[in-house]
Amino acid sequence: IIIFDFEANVFDDALTTASILLFANDNEKSEVEFIQIKTPDELEKLGARLSNYPRTKPKNAISFSALNPDIKWRAYYQKQNAAKYKNLVPFATFGKVVRGIATGANQYFAFNLSKAKQHGIAETYLLPCINKAIDVRGCFFTQNDFEELKQQDKNIYILNITDPAQPHLKKYLEMGMAQGIHKKFLTASRSPWFALENRPPAPIWVSVFNRTGLRFVRNEAGISNLTTFHCVYPAQAGFFNLVNTDLLFAYLMTSMAKEIFEDNRREYGNGLQKFEPNDINKALMPDLSLLEKDIEYQILDLYEKYKKSVLEGLPDETLTELINGIFLDQYSR
Repeated sequence: IIIFDFEANVFDDALTTASILLFANDNEKSEVEFIQIKTPDELEKLGARLSNYPRTKPKNAISFSALNPDIKWRAYYQKQNAAKYKNLVPFATFGKVVRGIATGANQYFAFNLSKAKQHGIAETYLLPCINKAIDVRGCFFTQNDFEELKQQDKNIYILNITDPAQPHLKKYLEMGMAQGIHKKFLTASRSPWFALENRPPAPIWVSVFNRTGLRFVRNEAGISNLTTFHCVYPAQAGFFNLVNTDLLFAYLMTSMAKEIFEDNRREYGNGLQKFEPNDINKALMPDLSLLEKDIEYQILDLYEKYKKSVLEGLPDETLTELINGIFLDQYSR
């Protein structure tokens, strides 16, 4: 398997990481070799190796029986960042990541105040909801941020029809049906077609696409989000969270967290990365339950100070560095 591990697009019509699979009909092999190509020049040099097959001894071969279909195969040809740390558990131990609300027709379901006024739809029938990631600037999203977007007439609502007989809603539904909205892929599978997915507001959001590593946002405003973000819900035991949400978020802000999550990224052309919900759920993170209470209180104290500095408009990044340092001290090998 030849993997093109550089940012330029190898094939014009393929945005994902490109690879070439070579098969030999000789029954001589019970293993697969992974070959990374980091520059176009390396591809030309590969020709000599291939012409000497099977005499050339593989440099990075894995037996077929050792291949695990449940993990990212990057682990077989790239050094894993998580190997530097101890006491790691799957992220799903402490949180569950699911995609945001999918409407199936964002242009129809998305609303700002002007559109609501135009169609005579009361705010009662609108669900506060982030439509675009670009509208969320920092790592904390507050009610004040929501009100600011509202005043800027941004699309920060989606239609939530709880009374389809209400005259203005009925008229808007009829307009949607005339446009064929009810026949789209997602809407056609719902009953009724205009019903929203049952997705409670998540206390933490995480970006879907990025170029600099995962971006987490603490949803202080308690509003919903479309698929521009994934939802992060702390794992629960009965009515209680298994981990303090602020402690979890404090970790997620660190460069250590970003580094470990990199092991499960999906790569696209031009350096773009994507994380599906299960890429994060299956990623590793430190077992936060092993932290002594005094260490946990120390992290939370720094977290509160950092949050205060951000909300006051003077982010003190030395505080996040201190938090990162504590996690490194606790979990580095």
